[in-house]
Amino acid sequence: MNKTLLGHFKALFNNHEASMVQTQLDPEIAQISFLQSLDVLIQEWPFEVSAHLPDLRDEVSSETISTAQANYYFDQGMGLLFNDAHRPSPVLSEYLQIIRRELGLSALTYGRCLIYATPDGRGTAPHFDQNINFVLQILGTKIWTMAPNTDVENPLTRHTMGLEPDPEMMSYLEKPLSTSMPQVTQKFELKPGSLLYVPRGYWHSTEAEGDALALNFTFTAPSWLDLLTAALRGRLAQSPEWRETAMPQNQQQFEHLLELIKEDLTGWKVSDILSATEPEDE
Repeated sequence: MNKTLLGHFKALFNNHEASMVQTQLDPEIAQISFLQSLDVLIQEWPFEVSAHLPDLRDEVSSETISTAQANYYFDQGMGLLFNDAHRPSPVLSEYLQIIRRELGLSALTYGRCLIYATPDGRGTAPHFDQNINFVLQILGTKIWTMAPNTDVENPLTRHTMGLEPDPEMMSYLEKPLSTSMPQVTQKFELKPGSLLYVPRGYWHSTEAEGDALALNFTFTAPSWLDLLTAALRGRLAQSPEWRETAMPQNQQQFEHLLELIKEDLTGWKVSDILSATEPEDE
């Protein structure tokens, strides 16, 4: 991977705020055949495509279509999402692993590449994501409007503005979520070669100026909560008693198991948890 591009990923991430750098397209990425144009992408794409319906202009309201239908939907003003673009590309698969390691993210991080094709004048509705996102503009121009999220800190799931939060998010919300973008926002104009960092939880919406194609490097990294529960499950799975079918009426058995885990947890160290969740990277 180009050291300059990798350096941009690290610098943007370490800034901790939404930020952008203008650079040249990495030669290896520029040579990926299906990134040359939307027509080539549709022609070579081996999977189904997601079309964002016009009611919300968001992936929560989308339809799965074939590549044979993709041009029609795009011409009707609907954005297209090509999921898991790293799967047909060894280059992108390798880049995901390199970037994750260099950023210091957990080995349990779910990394993937997404390609967004956006028609002129269209984009996505305001929302925030639970993941860490880097956007590399490939073709065309796209305007991003962004703002820090003062409604909820470190959300565990995605949310589209105006819709009901999921039940888990509702459990830790301290106030209702915003129904309009904050008054103070930042605007970023992405052109070919622009690399934008979208921190986890940031509000953002987009609009294309001319047809646009963007490649996203997305990392859904585990929280401390996820690391603890993953290690805890691995530990408890070794016990035949914990693997028994749960019978909620048998509270005495459950209390017995809880007493055992209390005793066990007192001896746990951070190194015990990380050794279970962070195998040595090859």
